[in-house]
This record gives sequence, C-alpha cells and structure tokens, in this order.
Amino acid sequence: MKSILITFIFLLVSICHGQNFNQEIQLENGKQFLLGKINLEGLQSDPYNAWFQSGFESYVVDKGMVSLFEKPLKDHYIKLFLGTWCGDSKREVPRFLKILEAAGFPSENIEIVALDRREGKVKTSPTFEEKGLNILRVPTMLFYKNGKEVNRIVESPIESLEEDILQIVHNRPYTPNYMQ
Repeated sequence: MKSILITFIFLLVSICHGQNFNQEIQLENGKQFLLGKINLEGLQSDPYNAWFQSGFESYVVDKGMVSLFEKPLKDHYIKLFLGTWCGDSKREVPRFLKILEAAGFPSENIEIVALDRREGKVKTSPTFEEKGLNILRVPTMLFYKNGKEVNRIVESPIESLEEDILQIVHNRPYTPNYMQ
C-alpha cells in the first residue's frame, strides 16, 4: 500500500510539474505562441520546430571560440527570455542553444521563458519571471554568476554570439544593445 501511495504521489507531482512547461496560446487569428517556462521539447514541437530546427542545424558554431569559454561558462546560470513570435528570437535562440550544446553547458543551468505578445501583456509571463529584470526586447540572455547578474546579450550580439559570450564569461568590458 505504501509503495502504491508513493507511486501515486510521484505521478501527481510529475503531471503537475509537466504542465508548467510549454504552455501554448492560440490567438483569434489562428497564430500560436509558447508562453511561460519552456524547454527544448517545446521549441522542437510544431509549429516552432520549423524555424528552430533550420536555425539550429544551419548555424556553424565557432568551435575555436567556444574552446576559449566553455570551462568558465559552466560557472554561470543563464536565463533566456524569448518570444516564439519574434523574428530576432527565431534567428538568435537556435544559434545560442547550439553554442551552449557545443560548450557542454549543463541543461539544468538554463531557464528558458517565452514571453507574451498580446496587448496589455506584452513581454510578460504567467508567473512573472521577467519581473524586475528590465526585459524590454527579446531575446534577452542574462548571465548569472554566484546568483548575481554579470551581463546580458539583448536582441542580437554586438560581434557574434561566441565573441559576446567570451567577453561576458571572462568579465571583460561588454555593453549590450539597448542598454537601459
């Protein structure tokens, strides 16, 4: 009986936890977008996989540059805010995630949040992960070390994603686009 109860609780927690990811919103015009916490599974599902997979597969990672930051990058936590409806996110997010994969970045050290596009809710999420973070443009990639934000890439890189990540993780001077 005890094992049945434990199994039931585990299943209940799994189901409830799973519902927190990849929430999809459908607008009156039929357009869809992801909202709130998402994962790769959400980006690899229809209709998002069309732009995500092509962007991921076509991007050529600068492995020489990655080798210069892959070790210090692992000391960071990343919060990635995007809009699955946003052209800049559709371009940069697959590239960014492919770079992280090439660097062997631990998947548990990244939080991905899809933001809203509806009037009155623009650039918000249902559980307000963006609150107080000054997210005005997407994608925004926030880099944290020891619980403190060290820098961010906003909308698009200054040089290249690899070069910008290198500057950030080595704590070199770096000013993102649209600095507030």
